[in-house]
Amino acid sequence: MPTMADVARSAGVSVATVSHVLNGTRPVLPHTRQAVLDAVEELGYTTNTLARSLVTSRTRSIGLAVSAISNPYFTEILQGVEASALEHGYSLLIADPHDDPEHERKVVQLLHERRVDGMIVAPSADPREILAYLRRHDVPAVLLDRLVDTHADSAPPFDQICAENSAPTARLVEHLAGLGHRRIGLVAGLPGLTTTGERIAGYRHGLAAAGLPHDERLVVHGDSAATGGEHATAALLSLAAPPTALVTANNAMTIGALRALRDHGLSVPGDIALCCFDDFAWADLFSPRLTAIAQPSKEIGARAVQVLLDRLASPERPARTLRLPCAFVHRTSCGCPEENAPGTARPAKTPAESPHRPEPR
Repeated sequence: MPTMADVARSAGVSVATVSHVLNGTRPVLPHTRQAVLDAVEELGYTTNTLARSLVTSRTRSIGLAVSAISNPYFTEILQGVEASALEHGYSLLIADPHDDPEHERKVVQLLHERRVDGMIVAPSADPREILAYLRRHDVPAVLLDRLVDTHADSAPPFDQICAENSAPTARLVEHLAGLGHRRIGLVAGLPGLTTTGERIAGYRHGLAAAGLPHDERLVVHGDSAATGGEHATAALLSLAAPPTALVTANNAMTIGALRALRDHGLSVPGDIALCCFDDFAWADLFSPRLTAIAQPSKEIGARAVQVLLDRLASPERPARTLRLPCAFVHRTSCGCPEENAPGTARPAKTPAESPHRPEPR
């Protein structure tokens, strides 16, 4: 098996130069770097990761704890994390905490025991145990999507990254209000998650901006899951004065809401308008096509890796929270004609036209 010394002899450079090229520890002239890479390819040299970790106390691995199996949104984030980690020469260890605080603690401990250099974690609704663990063991970590209160005295000094939540949700509500809707329901996420709280706040801001009152009966939690979204939507439809439009606060609950609407014999947008937070691959394939807020999922994952690597390079730097902007994807489930440009409104149906739209004004 070829060694680093063999690569150095073939490329006509020192062993230290080969090490700098392979580990990215110091800039190397382009032609020298290419000579080293050519020698590596020709000889079939592979890095002995275990030996290197014994010398450097680094494994060049990142632990990722997200509920990717059960949530398609995190699957896209995972793709961004994986691509960025690979680009920087890091391997990825993935564990699914299933949004369960007890399982989450076990997952974080397991990743730590595998000696990852740092972690990227999407915290559960009750992250106290894992945050305490990460802080107690001084594990470099980036919190993803679900944030912690950085103003609290006990707030851990972790970097955080997520998308904007409040303003995009408000935009969905204002768009529906602009179409004439006066009873707009919200299928909210799992209580305790910051994403849930921020999207509820955005919903209320949107109502206020449109001059509409807030009716707490129109906000029902779907617990960030398809089944919960189905039950929450059914509860909204059972109201004496049901909503004429819905905002669903994540992609899984959107699927559940559509199932509930189908089971109640309602069409979108003919009987009820629908807008959703989280664009996803199928949103453009439904009939009607779903008007949605698109989060920069892959970019969030890639930026999380970069923030973690910055933390590893400068452990003493102040913690930071990054928020990335979302995009409003205008389609037809809100009731707008296909040819209308974003922001163009048309009146909602009157009660005589749809029995599911009582007192729309």
